[in-house]
Parts: sequence; structure tokens; C-alpha cells
Amino acid sequence: MTEAFSILFAIALAFTLCLKLWLGWRHIRHVAMHRGRVPAAFRDSITLEQHQHAADYTIAKTKLGLLSAWMDTALIAAFTFGGGLQWLALRAMQLTSSSLLSGLALITAVAVIGGLASLPFSLYGIFSVETRFGFNKMSVRLYLIDQLKGLLLSAAIGLPLLALVLWMMDIAGPLWWLWVWLIWSAFQLLMLAIFPTVIAPMFNQFQPLQDEALRARIESLLQRAGFKSQGVFVMDGSRRSSHGNAYFTGFGAAKRIVFFDTLLSQLSHDEIEAVLAHELGHFKRRHIAKRIVLSFGLALALLWALGQLLHAPWFYLGLGVSAPGTAMALILFFTAIPAFTFPLTPLSSLLSRRHEYEADDFAAEHTRADDLVSALVKLYRDNASTVTPDPIHSTFYDSHPPAALRIQHLKGNQA
Repeated sequence: MTEAFSILFAIALAFTLCLKLWLGWRHIRHVAMHRGRVPAAFRDSITLEQHQHAADYTIAKTKLGLLSAWMDTALIAAFTFGGGLQWLALRAMQLTSSSLLSGLALITAVAVIGGLASLPFSLYGIFSVETRFGFNKMSVRLYLIDQLKGLLLSAAIGLPLLALVLWMMDIAGPLWWLWVWLIWSAFQLLMLAIFPTVIAPMFNQFQPLQDEALRARIESLLQRAGFKSQGVFVMDGSRRSSHGNAYFTGFGAAKRIVFFDTLLSQLSHDEIEAVLAHELGHFKRRHIAKRIVLSFGLALALLWALGQLLHAPWFYLGLGVSAPGTAMALILFFTAIPAFTFPLTPLSSLLSRRHEYEADDFAAEHTRADDLVSALVKLYRDNASTVTPDPIHSTFYDSHPPAALRIQHLKGNQA
């Protein structure tokens, strides 16, 4: 059983890497092939220079993603077949006789190593790719401050949560996975509630929308759509990037509408209202609630599966570990599972794209479809998003429909 599982995991890991590489190179070739000509549907709004800029940006990001995929696979292989996790577990057990503390030390060590391994890709992506294409506005100092805040926040929140999970796995008996799921679900709901007012302001400044004319239009739209929020805020996204965006955050009475300041500078009032109507569509069609329920259901299934493997020697030995334990089980399971589940990514992408179409339909009901079309074209253009993605790559990865199909769908709403 041990050898069979080792072979199965090795095959899944290699297949996942090959699939990522194949999809990435397909995307690069397809974008490069269509680099020299703007699609007819966009020739009035996107110049050839802008189209080529988006193609080059997409290719650069995809190549960096492929290098990152190689690194991720190599790190997983080193942790498992290379004996890395076994070595770290022995070092952690030498630090303390407490299984809880040694487990926390092991998980922390794995997280730190993974973070350090991905750091060069993050730095290159921000300070080379994003800077070269004119999007990065972040200084090295701000980057370091963000990283430090993130580390401190992760330690302050993550370590107590991990300690509770490990303790529960040890004392709760055969149904530990159900108790851990309840803890995790409560934690996720708590984070949704406190993120807008506690966590997000640690990284960005949020000011109430000052444009009275735009505020009046937004309030009218909210009233027509039967939506209540805690307020409309502008976030200083331009401190870090020139990319524009808008989103809802929180749930229940704590919902907030947030616009990036960059988005407000890119779009007209009509277009902003249409973008907001799209985001409202996600709430009114209950997409957020459906995704939360789905994520909770998947978490329950995964924790149940881990519960079946927790005391299986072949699970540990098959992944290069002879020192079983609750912390090791968590690490091995969530290290191995992506290799087996990655081919299912298109299912998640399909559901997300379906939700995007439904949100677009909602926007077309409450604003002009033409305004959302013009807003989307500007966002594709100004964010250098390619309008000629590889169809298979897009079907596999993209949470939003390709630009041409999305705009065609919206124009159908005008009929």
C-alpha cells in the first residue's frame, strides 16, 4: 500500500506540473499569435499599441507563473520524497517535549520555508514585471511594511487557531474532524465580519466617497435594488498599483462598498454605476452565500478524508515520513491534495463564470448594458488584460468569461 501510494502521488504531482506547463505554453503561444491584430470587436476602443502591451504583459506574467510552478513542485518533492518534512519533524521534536508546541514549530517552519521560496517570485513580479509595464506604485519600504504586517497578523491569528485545531485533533476522539470543521467555519465567518473594519484598514486607508453626485446615483441604485450597506468607501489602491477594481466586503449589516481610487479616475459615473450594479448582482443572486456554503461543504469533506488517513501508516510512509502526528498529518494532507484536485479546477471556473454572467444580467436590468460594456473595455484596456486568451487556458483557469464572449452576452441583453 505504501509503495502504491508513493507511485500514485508521484504520478499526480508530475501530471499536475505537466498540465500547468502545457496550459501556460498554449496561452503564451495563442496570445503571441494574435499580438499583431486587434480583434474587430475592440478596434474602436483599443489601439494596436495597447493590445500589444496587454499581450506582452500577459506573456510575462504567464512565464513567471510557469517558473513558480516548477519551484512549487520541486519544493513539494523535497519536502516529501526528499525527506525534508521528516528532518524538520525531528528537529521540532528536539526543541520541546510538548507535542502541541513541536507541532506548531513544524507547521511554522514549513510555512516560513514556503514563504522564502516564493519570495523571489513575488519580488520579481512586483518590482520587475509590474514596474516594467507601468502598474507598480509600491516602494520597497511599503512592500517590507506590508510583509511585516502580514507576518505579525498571521502569527497573532494563525498560531492560536492552529493550536486549538491540533489540541482538538488530539482530544476530541474519532469525530475530531467535525469539531475542527465547526471551529474553522466559525473562524471564517468571524473574519468576514471583522475584515472590513479591523484587518483591511491595517493595510489601506478608506475614506467615505466625497463625490456627491456619484453618491446620489449609488444610493438611488441601492434603493432600486433593495440593498443596504454600511457605506460607500474609496480605498487608496494607487499607493500600490495603478490597477483598478471595486468590491463588496463583509456580510449582514457590516457590508461595505469599496472603490479603488484608480477605478474612479478611469470610469465615468454611468460606468461606475454599471460596475456597482454588477457587484450588487452577486449579492442579489446569492452568489456569495452559495460560495460560502460550497467552501464549507468542501472543507467538511476534506477534513473527513483527513480523519480517515490520520492513523494510516501508509499515508505517512508513502510521502517520505516515518514520524506520524497531527501536525504532520495536516501538512502532508494539504501538501498532497492539490496534486490530486488540480485537474478539477475547470469546475470551479465554470461555476464562477456562470455567476459572472448572472451578475452581468442583473446589471443590465438596473443600468444600461452599454455602460457596463464600455466600463469593461476600459478596464481590460487600462489593466492590460488580454482580449485574446487561449480558449482552453481560459476555460481551465479564468473565473470571468473571456472579454469577447462577455461583451457579446451583454449586447444580447440590449435586444
